[in-house]
Amino acid sequence: MHRTKIALIFASAILAACSKSSDPVSKEDSAKLETPKAAEQQAALPAGVTLVETFDGNGADIAIPYEKYKLDNGLTVVLHEDHSDPLVHVDVTYHVGSNREDPGRSGFAHFFEHMMFQGSVNVGDEEHFRIITEAGGTMNGTTNSDRTNYYQTVPANQLETVLWLESDRMGVFLDAVTQEKFEVQRETVKNERGQRVDNRPYGRALETMFASTYPDGHPYSWPVIGWLEDLNKADLSDLKRFFLRWYGPNNAVITIGGDIDKAQTLAWVSKYFAPIPAGPEVQDLPKQPAKLDADRYVTLEDNIHLPALAMMMPTVHYSHPDEPALDAAAAILGQGQDSMLYQRLVQTGRAVSASVSHSCKELACEMWFIVIQNPASGETLAEMEQAVRDTLTEFASRGVTEDDLVKFKAGYESGRVFGLQSVSGKVSTLAAFETFTGSPKGIDKEINAYLAIKTNDVTRVFDQYIAKQPSVLLSIVPNGKPELAAAKQNYEWTRTIPETYADKGQELALRPVKDTFDRSVQPTPGVNPQVELPAIQDGKLENGVRLLAVQNDETPTITVRAVFDIGQRDEPHGKAGLTSLMTSLMTEATTERSAAEFTEALKRLGASVSVSSGKYETTVTLNVLEKHLDTAVPLMMERMLKPAFSEADFDRIKQQTIESLQQARKTPQGLATRAVGAVMRGAEHPLSYPGNGLPSTVENITLEDVKQHYKAHFPRHLSGVTVSTSLPHSRILESLEQLAKLEVSEPTRAAIALEKPSIDGRTVYLVNKEGAAQSSLRVGQHGLPYDALGDYYLAYLGNFPLGGNFNSRINLNLREDKGYTYGARSYLIGEPQDGMYMLSSEVKKDATADALNEVLTEFENFDSKGMTETEFNYLRSAIGQQEARKYETPSSKLSLLNNILRYDLPLDYRTQQNALLKETDRDALNKVITGLLDPQNMAIVVVGDAANIRESLEGLEIPIVELDEDGHPKTETPTPATTAASATP
Repeated sequence: MHRTKIALIFASAILAACSKSSDPVSKEDSAKLETPKAAEQQAALPAGVTLVETFDGNGADIAIPYEKYKLDNGLTVVLHEDHSDPLVHVDVTYHVGSNREDPGRSGFAHFFEHMMFQGSVNVGDEEHFRIITEAGGTMNGTTNSDRTNYYQTVPANQLETVLWLESDRMGVFLDAVTQEKFEVQRETVKNERGQRVDNRPYGRALETMFASTYPDGHPYSWPVIGWLEDLNKADLSDLKRFFLRWYGPNNAVITIGGDIDKAQTLAWVSKYFAPIPAGPEVQDLPKQPAKLDADRYVTLEDNIHLPALAMMMPTVHYSHPDEPALDAAAAILGQGQDSMLYQRLVQTGRAVSASVSHSCKELACEMWFIVIQNPASGETLAEMEQAVRDTLTEFASRGVTEDDLVKFKAGYESGRVFGLQSVSGKVSTLAAFETFTGSPKGIDKEINAYLAIKTNDVTRVFDQYIAKQPSVLLSIVPNGKPELAAAKQNYEWTRTIPETYADKGQELALRPVKDTFDRSVQPTPGVNPQVELPAIQDGKLENGVRLLAVQNDETPTITVRAVFDIGQRDEPHGKAGLTSLMTSLMTEATTERSAAEFTEALKRLGASVSVSSGKYETTVTLNVLEKHLDTAVPLMMERMLKPAFSEADFDRIKQQTIESLQQARKTPQGLATRAVGAVMRGAEHPLSYPGNGLPSTVENITLEDVKQHYKAHFPRHLSGVTVSTSLPHSRILESLEQLAKLEVSEPTRAAIALEKPSIDGRTVYLVNKEGAAQSSLRVGQHGLPYDALGDYYLAYLGNFPLGGNFNSRINLNLREDKGYTYGARSYLIGEPQDGMYMLSSEVKKDATADALNEVLTEFENFDSKGMTETEFNYLRSAIGQQEARKYETPSSKLSLLNNILRYDLPLDYRTQQNALLKETDRDALNKVITGLLDPQNMAIVVVGDAANIRESLEGLEIPIVELDEDGHPKTETPTPATTAASATP
């Protein structure tokens, strides 16, 4: 979308808000369709395609121009032209989510999202992923309570292929479904639930809240991913009936945006989708906000360190007139360091975190209050509950100010504009508004509603829906400690599962597709689009600091990133986490104003200034709309140069960090991160620790340590500035004048005087995580330092077919063939001086040893024979055609600049990499990757329930060394003693 379609003068929008039509298709749009020009347009359309409405964006405040069509079978088609990049994004949204499921059949919509990637009549197993990846594209699908969508971003010449793929699974999917595919995907979904819900701290909180809030049988009373018992008893016929009921073209919207020819696109849509028969009629579900007659107290025991309180109040439903004002109330109550709940609980050290959000779904919304308690405060969850209630009392007496709304509306404006930087963002926005409001133009209506909020609107909705209203209060407490709950449980949720269903045993109402073409023939794509690197301005500021800038003409947004040569590798011994703690304190008070006052200043601009630490660098990043740049840069400088580093902030942030690190130990992933670092680098190496350190190392850090660490590096070690800008370069140079005047010098970084451990043979390093539902599996060896134009890049190419994409050998084996995991991947970690080669996966507990054995076998097979010719052609095509989507958004362009700055790369290094890709043959790639791979000498980290998995691991006859939570060996020698030797971390 051209930036002129985004007007940012919100004052004019406020004046116009009352005059805008709220109808999905306004009278003006209807009139347009009756003009001679519209009649001419209709006559030029393919048979069976009707033009519904057009919108050019003129006169709207933030707009996405589009044309909307309807096929005779009910399929809605929305097109958006955007020729700024040679790519297209296709979104197919079905208006079916978990809210369409029957009680006792939960998880069907999400299950079907998985099944729809398993091939159709004319597309083989896993071929959808392979075809899109080979075309240089990316794809996925998502399911929520109200809809399921499938989306692809591909080079523009691949559009017809995408439409062929999507129509094949819409029209001729069921005949390709087999019992074997069904069973594998059932296991995959169960693995996903294990990884995202059952094996994750607080993972079951959301489903517990919904089950406790909504009555038995309500569409939101079960989780989107489903209950395990429902997934276990589902059969193939149940799933087929679900598809036939909800996955017809008349219940779908296909939205296509990007570098398209509209006439050709409509011809393809008509060809592939028009023959698909409509499904049963679909009616919108009635709005069903929850109703409570009294407070409901519920307790959930979980494997956590920090007790938490979730308090939820039912409100309205999506697109209700009161939704914007309720969102504003939530922002004032608990979003940002200046918010009321944050000030009451987090700023005072009583809680580790506290926030408020207003969450809206199609049928119902809820106001959420989430507090994670700080045990060090000595307070209880009952006191946390009272603090929330005290905040509500304060809000009632305090009222709402005009400044509150200035900040809220500025944030809304900025969020909307930044969200439209990619064609996928525009397409998904159009698709969502069409699905839930009946017109893609709904974004205009929403904007006007948010801009029209008055202070009395917020006060009114607070009084009506929040003040003194009953709520559901969930206490999440450590296992075995129900006494820590805010109050004794007084509500038990139940679910009723029907003994039988009316459709059980009924014959499937199939809808055969009658084509006039051979649907089995995959389209031949046109010529690959020519992609040029974005023009990069490479220069220096007045103080000699390198400035890399790239133009962004699509949205009036600017990102400025200042890079400092200070990171985790520079931390003194025993002080791991020092850089992270320092950057956390830099986001607190400055010498000029409190943290709340600083946040308020940013909110008035809709801007953000973040400080982030990494292994080698620390960055300060400003995101702002161009009209506020000159006001925002001084705030960026203040955050960078004038941190207060107060004793009170230090004590609070340090304690919260320690508590968060204790919580991280409750996750297998957190334990695996430390174990891998200790094993691969040595337990005392500064880069062996998690970025935030360990509880013991953070405990060692003093405020003076932080001040000295900052003083040694800020601002003198500013090494570069990268900018993505919608303004001319000369204008940016003027705005960065304060950065240009900083005194800088080259840092002297002492070498790390520690040798990395040798890895001799195979060793399993086992970390016990009692009760873990899954095992975290990591397999690693020493690798190569980063080299964009040498063996590191060639090894990256060589790993692609082994573990570097969805259709890789390892992922297809563990996920699709065996059902052991939700996903598995191998990858290279390249750093300036060093590197590692790693595999990562979360696997079923009872398949831990089998999964590890499969991984090692895949490594051995690849090491002995390398990639096949087919795999080589696949990777060359997939990676070679990715360029079309590499530089679409400001953030992707900024990533390019950051890499150039970090490694001092040629400005055209991506062009040189593409040349390497074309010039390097299969034998050369195999030589590099097999030369790197060393399957017989690998460190294997397994984090899981040792009591359940150790025996099977011993059956692999690989030495086992048990590690504690800090990555140190519990025993001096590995057990059992076998032929392989151990690496000592």
